[in-house]
Amino acid sequence: MKLLVLGVAILMYVLIIVFPDRKSWSALGAALLMLILGVVSPLQAAGELINWNVLMIFVGSLVIAELFIYSRVPAVIADSIVLHSPNVGIAIVAILMMTGIISAFVENVATVLVMAPIALAFCAKLNLNPAMFMVGLAVMANLQGTATLVGDPPSMIFADFAHYGFNDFFFYQGRASIFFAIQIGMIAGAVFFYCFFAKAGKEKAAIEQEKIKTIIPTVLLILMILGLAAASFIFGGLTLVSGLLVMALGIFGFFWYWFVRKEGATKSWTLVKELDWDTVLFLVGIFVVVGAVSEVGLLEDFAAFLSRIVGSNVFLGFFLIVAVSTIISGFVDNVPYIIVMLPVAKTLADQLALKPELYMFALLVGSCLGGNLTPFGASANIVSSGILRKQGVSMTFGKWLKIGVPFTLITTGASAVFVWLVWR
Repeated sequence: MKLLVLGVAILMYVLIIVFPDRKSWSALGAALLMLILGVVSPLQAAGELINWNVLMIFVGSLVIAELFIYSRVPAVIADSIVLHSPNVGIAIVAILMMTGIISAFVENVATVLVMAPIALAFCAKLNLNPAMFMVGLAVMANLQGTATLVGDPPSMIFADFAHYGFNDFFFYQGRASIFFAIQIGMIAGAVFFYCFFAKAGKEKAAIEQEKIKTIIPTVLLILMILGLAAASFIFGGLTLVSGLLVMALGIFGFFWYWFVRKEGATKSWTLVKELDWDTVLFLVGIFVVVGAVSEVGLLEDFAAFLSRIVGSNVFLGFFLIVAVSTIISGFVDNVPYIIVMLPVAKTLADQLALKPELYMFALLVGSCLGGNLTPFGASANIVSSGILRKQGVSMTFGKWLKIGVPFTLITTGASAVFVWLVWR
């Protein structure tokens, strides 16, 4: 049975790599096979394995993100940054840093979609090639998506596994947590981008300012952040209250958009239909498949294998987790990888009598930041390349690597050093 389950899991991975646009079908198909084989029961899958709390947080935050885009608040803030920047190079870096800050609270793809029109208009007015700017948007969004509980699905999955609340991403057991590790990476990344774009021009940039449509989505976003922080403090970690809160805010926002803003049924349902339902279904399938892999004992076997390689060398274990996660995530979707590896990293840390955060944070840093390596390492990268293609600008694999490789090495290295110094 172990070999059969392993074969199904490997087949699923292969299909996800070969057909990334059909990843939800691959995951759901593999989950169905696990049910047919009797590895897990339908009741077990629905009641234990599928994490409905994470799904509610994901869907609710997607709705709020779409409304935040609609409000034009991010665009207005970006325009203001450009107008107050002393030169083009600093303006570009400031926009990229703002992209990262938004992405800490808004899904990565949505963040790129928010910032892309600003970047394109900026480049058009200054006769700049938008290719590298758009790559910068994607990689900065991916970087900061790791920083908070609501930034990206891997962070939500980690929070559920480690019983982390919203506040624990900032400080945990009296130590600076993953948020600050990512900020160290962002500072290193900002320095890299300033050096890269310093030649863009010394003159002050000019751009026409947009106007805010409504402030309500911003209020909803703030309420979501404050609500998650309060729920984390009161209930101690990620609980069902967090999922219900974010989902309730998303539902409120939907009906506000429909009836108060009077956008009508057609636009309102279009907003819902265009949410990232593919990732939702993908997560459902992955939860079942990884649950089946765990059920037959494959995760314990893999942890034992890693333990034999690492032995008592703590740094070797840390380095391997960061390096392997970074490389794999440059080519493979990091959601199934991080679900599989979280219990392995924790087991390995327990065997070495370490704080589990040392290896779990290493996994989070490597698997999330590694997606910046290639143009297909993360969904935001694919979207960014697609936007450039529509603008008639080609983004080759080699061009992406010019930013992707150094940015990934610099940011991953800086964040990993912080994790090692704080949590060793």
